[in-house]
Amino acid sequence: MSEDHIPDDADAFIAEASEGELLALKAESVALKEQILRYAAEAENTRRRAEREANDARAYAIQKFAKDLLGVADNLARALAHEPADAGDPAVKNFVLGVEMTEKELQGAFERNGLKRISPARGDKFDPHQHQAITEVPGTDVAGGGVVEVMQPGYELLGRLVRPAMVVVAAKGAAAGAEAPAKPNGAQNPYETEGEADPGAAVDKRA
Repeated sequence: MSEDHIPDDADAFIAEASEGELLALKAESVALKEQILRYAAEAENTRRRAEREANDARAYAIQKFAKDLLGVADNLARALAHEPADAGDPAVKNFVLGVEMTEKELQGAFERNGLKRISPARGDKFDPHQHQAITEVPGTDVAGGGVVEVMQPGYELLGRLVRPAMVVVAAKGAAAGAEAPAKPNGAQNPYETEGEADPGAAVDKRA
C-alpha cells in the first residue's frame, strides 16, 4: 500500500472533523455577531440617554431665570392695562409706546426660548393641569366650570408648567344667569372628584 494512500475511513474522519469545526466556527460567528449588536444597541441607548439629558439640562436651565422675569411681564401688562384712554401729551404717548414695545419684545423673547403664555379665553373649560381657580362666581353667561376671567396669565416652558394661570371660574351646578344657592359648610368642592382632590383645581377662598 502506497504511503500516499489514505484509507476511506480516514477520509471520512477528516471530512467529519472539518464539518464539525465549520459548524463550531459558524456558531461562534453568530454568537459574536449577536454580542456586537447587543453592545452597539447598549452604546446607542447610552448615547441617546446622554443626549436627552443634555438637551433637558439646556432646555430647562433657563426655567428659574424665566420664572424671575414673569414678574416683569406682569408689571408691564398692568401698566398697559392702565394706559390713559386719551393721552394728548406726546411725551405720555411715547412713554406708553415704549412700554408696549418693551412688553412685546419680552413676550417675543419668551416665545423664542420656548416659554409659552397660558391665557384661556372666556368660556374655555377649566384645566386643572394649567389653571388655578382663585374664586368662583355664580350667575354668569359662562357654563359651570368655565373660565370667566383671567386674573394672571400662566406660563409653560417646553410643555412643563412654570406657573398656572390664575382664573375666576363659573360656579358648577348653577344655571347661566341665575344665582347659585350658597353651599353649606363641608360641601364638596366642585373642582374635586369623588375620593380625590386636585390641589391645582381647588378654589382659593382667600382671594
